[in-house]
Amino acid sequence: MDYLRRAIDQELDKWLPFAPAFAIDGPKGVGKTVTAARRADVEIYLDDPLQLEILESDPRLQSFAEGTVLLDEWQRLPYVWDAVRRHVDRGAPAGRFLLTGSATPHDSRGTHSGAGRILSVRMRPMALFERGVVETTVSFGAIIRGETPKIGGQTPFVLADYLHEIGASGFPGIRRMPDALRSAQLDTYIQRVIDRDLPELGFFSRRPETLRRWMAAYGAASSTTASYTKIMSATTDGDGEQPAKSTALAYRDHLAQIWLLDEVPGWQPLGNELGRLGQAPKHQLADPALALRLLNLDDRELLTSRGAPLIGPLFESLATLSIRVAAQSESARVGHLRTRNGDREVDLIVEGQEGQIVAVEVKLAATVGDEDVRHLLWLRRQLGDRIADLVIITTGEYAYRRRDGIVVVPLSLLGQ
Repeated sequence: MDYLRRAIDQELDKWLPFAPAFAIDGPKGVGKTVTAARRADVEIYLDDPLQLEILESDPRLQSFAEGTVLLDEWQRLPYVWDAVRRHVDRGAPAGRFLLTGSATPHDSRGTHSGAGRILSVRMRPMALFERGVVETTVSFGAIIRGETPKIGGQTPFVLADYLHEIGASGFPGIRRMPDALRSAQLDTYIQRVIDRDLPELGFFSRRPETLRRWMAAYGAASSTTASYTKIMSATTDGDGEQPAKSTALAYRDHLAQIWLLDEVPGWQPLGNELGRLGQAPKHQLADPALALRLLNLDDRELLTSRGAPLIGPLFESLATLSIRVAAQSESARVGHLRTRNGDREVDLIVEGQEGQIVAVEVKLAATVGDEDVRHLLWLRRQLGDRIADLVIITTGEYAYRRRDGIVVVPLSLLGQ
């Protein structure tokens, strides 16, 4: 099956000629192994008991032939990280080690961070532009760099297509499956997280069904800053019992440890020119398809009365995923902005390496009116030249620049 080039390939192209060791982190199923294996001369899979045993007999990693060595699921043998770091300290050549991991090992407290030796990046599920469903016409990277690219293009995508992509998921292996099998596979993915992935990290839930309900409540809070207390309240089971606060926090921490939560932090500028801003994160699962399945929905049911309230939040989740993947290629940070009193909000704030800001609003509508851009214009008045550009992502047909300078772009036309 043909390989779809991922945004992270650009980072690998850029850094592997210089970095002796490169780590790719992310949830299971996002394509880390396939992407890394295409560049490896030697492949070691630590989820294979035989290969794990061989590696345990060579803790200093001294028996490998020349070339790039892939150590897949390295967290199963945490001392591998330190062994790689020591090779780097001794002058390992560029591109010597590729490490992929789907969890931060629970016994890694004695493991060196690898800072300055091992370059780490996060790999997410496929952004919409990585899926090859529409030819993109607007480069978000060029927008971040302030290159004021020409804005134009027309898309055949309509709302139903976006809903299909939300349900199809960004997990490469799952999205290729027929619809019915895809839903079953996503359900299995979630169940495996509860039954196997978390226990492998040392977290055993006494009441697995309560954990699943908490995950569903979290999914229902996608693209919001709902308090964890509110999420916990929504976890109440039939007998009125809620998980303890400490238990709910353990759910959050351990799910983050396997990269399943991908919260957008509250953005804070260097000064206080915007006044007091909220710090609460915006809740996002790694993939909006997981939220659908946790709530026992598929993309067709989003158009029913039960699913309709989730259309806007999950479209924002899909847009957020795409923005984050594109922004990472530019070494840009992504946050969200909300004033303490809630009178000003901007869905996504992308801050480039030189401090330039691209503010992004996500609108489910196909058209954009003056009311939709008021927060963006307010932000431009506050920050002036720090604003590289202002963007509204829509479900519309055309990409263009408004007379006030704001870029309007359908999500399907937004590329890397």
